[in-house]
Amino acid sequence: MTRTLAIAAAMAAAVTGLAQAQDAGAGKDVFKKCASCHAVGEGAKSTISGPVLNGLEGRKAGSVKGFDYSAQNKKSSLTWDRATFLDYIKDPKAKIPDTYMVFPGIKNEGEAADLWAYLRQFGPDGKMK
Repeated sequence: MTRTLAIAAAMAAAVTGLAQAQDAGAGKDVFKKCASCHAVGEGAKSTISGPVLNGLEGRKAGSVKGFDYSAQNKKSSLTWDRATFLDYIKDPKAKIPDTYMVFPGIKNEGEAADLWAYLRQFGPDGKMK
């Protein structure tokens, strides 16, 4: 009986791990939805449409110097981590009303997780961590 419970627990952990798996390679493809306004990587710059996303993990929302954020974004008190990003990217305007971001969001949780995995690879200097 104990062996059966141990096997069941191991299988449950494996399934949970698969459900939470993130694929940075797939996230690179998802990023194409964002690339008209945002950039990442070495030499990336903010544009009039969106701030650079290098160093996103741990960064406060509305804090990239030189980018003109909405007042709501600047005072949102969000700090980017996986949970915050996944909640935000589903519907940016619902999370930060009056944001300038017009993107409708990424509703597919797997795509959103892959996108986060891709973005978090880039340090503030744009180099891969």
